[in-house]
Amino acid sequence: MATHGAKNAALPIMAAALLAKGTVTLHRVPRITDVSVMWSLLEALGARIRYEGDNTVTIDCGNAASYRAPYALVRKLAASFDVVGPLLGRFGRAEVPLPGGCVLGTRATDMHEAAFVALGCDVHNAHGYLIAQSRESRLRGAAIEFRMPSVGATKNAMLAAVRADGTTTLKNVAMEPEVVDLANFLVAMGAKIQGHGTDTIVIEGVDELYGTEYEIISDRIVAGTLLVAGAVTRGDVTVTQCAPAHLRALVDKLVECGVTVSSGDTWIRVVAKGITGGTDILTAPYPGFPTDLQPQTVAFLCTCPGTSVVEESIFNARFSYVNELARMGADVKVTMESNAAVVKGPKKLSGAPVEAPDIRAGAGLVIAGLAAAGETEIIGLEYIDRGYERLEELLSELGGQVQRSSGVTPLDEPAGFFETSEYPRVSATG
Repeated sequence: MATHGAKNAALPIMAAALLAKGTVTLHRVPRITDVSVMWSLLEALGARIRYEGDNTVTIDCGNAASYRAPYALVRKLAASFDVVGPLLGRFGRAEVPLPGGCVLGTRATDMHEAAFVALGCDVHNAHGYLIAQSRESRLRGAAIEFRMPSVGATKNAMLAAVRADGTTTLKNVAMEPEVVDLANFLVAMGAKIQGHGTDTIVIEGVDELYGTEYEIISDRIVAGTLLVAGAVTRGDVTVTQCAPAHLRALVDKLVECGVTVSSGDTWIRVVAKGITGGTDILTAPYPGFPTDLQPQTVAFLCTCPGTSVVEESIFNARFSYVNELARMGADVKVTMESNAAVVKGPKKLSGAPVEAPDIRAGAGLVIAGLAAAGETEIIGLEYIDRGYERLEELLSELGGQVQRSSGVTPLDEPAGFFETSEYPRVSATG
């Protein structure tokens, strides 16, 4: 089963097209609703975007003239905050509402703001907007050290600094593959960046960036979700067109539980015939265990013998789906003091109506439904469609009994890729 392009790489790369003089052509852009929102946001800023194939998109920002992002779009998507850096690099000014998206906990922007100030901006918040204005005709290079690795702040600082005057050094940066992919894309446009993939990035500002053609990396979260689906059903699943190195933290934990894993350059196979026990997990910035695979893995651990402890260190409200798992018979208790879930198994899950509170929790509930006796109906398919391109088809091709029972229809042109009914849902049968 092949994965599609990475959502968390495609969104900032689309935003980065604002910096290009010329047309950007992107391959492997996933057809998901988050991409639709970013598409609409760029069009609202003046970009011209069109399809050149199923997953190939061209972006021409030659006529982009606005530095103010509309609240109606930004409120739907946390990654829409990625446009702040490119707007500063292009116009020297950005007015962007504070980020929205899934309710996973606090999404502070202080590290973004500190980076913009260091690069020579006046920054303040007014009426729900972050307003940043360069004090000179161009941003200026600076030495910036983040108090902790932040994917969002690293991206925004990098996006602003590529057009700054002089050298910018970013320390204690995020090392996620999607951050590296963004840097590689900027280099393809003519940026001078070194050190991406390490904890220090050095950027030499350039006068102009140019259009380019680029293929987005595979989505490690989609690949990981499919692998966990294979494990929870005690199946034999091979995921192709992926990067095994990006999934090492997940693979190590699956192996600890008794899953047999093999891999090649672009594929991973899991065989889960003899699960021996659970495992303990601490989510952490890359190369640690990804928070975006935490709900799916908790669903799997519910079916494993023994007690597992899963501690969440990234988002303080990520366990909102646990009550839905309990409706299916899972034994999961959340300790608020340590922001951890204690999972006791194996439990015989049973199908039930449940509701997805966010993208990855929705995928986790689908995975639980694959292991449950009877039918599980998951309400909130609009969340799942934000991060997965037809997840029910991917799982069905692997042998799962999953179907979309209402609510979402692909469109040929994206004023939004999907039209959604009031209660979109998907059903999974164990």
